[in-house]
Amino acid sequence: MINFRSIVSGSSGNCSIFSDGETNILIDCGLSGKKITAFLNEMEVDPHEINGILVTHEHIDHTSGVGVFSRKYDIPVIASKGTWEGMEIGKIEDKNKIAFLKNEPMCIGGICVTPFDIPHDANQPTGFLIEKSGKRYAVATDMGYITDEVIDTLSGCTAVILEANYDEQMLKNGSYPAVLKERISGKSGHLDNRDTGVLASKLVKLGTKRIMLGHLSNENNSPEIAFAEVARELEFNGIYVGQDVQLSIAPRYEKSENLCINL
Repeated sequence: MINFRSIVSGSSGNCSIFSDGETNILIDCGLSGKKITAFLNEMEVDPHEINGILVTHEHIDHTSGVGVFSRKYDIPVIASKGTWEGMEIGKIEDKNKIAFLKNEPMCIGGICVTPFDIPHDANQPTGFLIEKSGKRYAVATDMGYITDEVIDTLSGCTAVILEANYDEQMLKNGSYPAVLKERISGKSGHLDNRDTGVLASKLVKLGTKRIMLGHLSNENNSPEIAFAEVARELEFNGIYVGQDVQLSIAPRYEKSENLCINL
C-alpha cells in the first residue's frame, strides 16, 4: 500500500514520507534525528530502511536533521547542486551525497522522482513529483507565486501536499517587520491561502483527488482559516470539498493521515 503523508509541517520544521512498502523516501528532514526516528517507529518504518532523503532547499526548517539522520543510518541525500552549495548539514559520506544539475527523472527503488523548479529565495529550490504504478503525487511548498511549470508538473497528480503559508490580512496586520512581510509575500516567498485555493482549483480540474495544505505559518495563519479560504476559492470555481476533492491540513507537530487511503 502507498503511504504518503506529512510527518511535521510548518515554519518550525518540515518532513514528509512516501513509501510503496519496499522503498521509503523522506522529503526534507527539518526536525531532530531523535524526533524523526520516533515518528518512523510510530509508523512501523525502520529508519535503517529509509532509501533516500530528498531535500527541496537549504533553509533550516527543511534541513536541520538531514546530516544527523544520514550519518546515523547511512542514507543518501539527494538535492540540487545549488541546494548542496547552500546547505549546512555537516560532513556526510561522499557516496551519500547526490547532487543533480537538471530536473531529470531518477529512480529510487521502484519509485520515480522528478524535481521541478519552485520560486523561492533559495539557491536552487525544487519541489518533487513522485510516480508509482501509473499514479502521480507531489510535494509543492515554499513558492512565492504559481508558475506555469508548477501547474504543468502537478497536472494529473492524484494527491498533493500544497503550501498555504499565510493569510493576507493576518500578515498585513501582524507584528512582523515590514522587510519580513515583503519577503514572505514577495515573488520568492510563500503562497497565501487565496493563491493556494486558485492553484488547488486548477489541480482538481486536472485530476487531483486529495490536497493537503502544509507549511502553515504559526503567526500569520491558522488551520481553520486556511481550510476555509481554500474551500471558499474551490467552491467559487464550482468544486466542493468532500464531493469533488478531499481537503485536509498537515499538522504542525505530528504526522498526518495517509493521503492515499480511500483513493
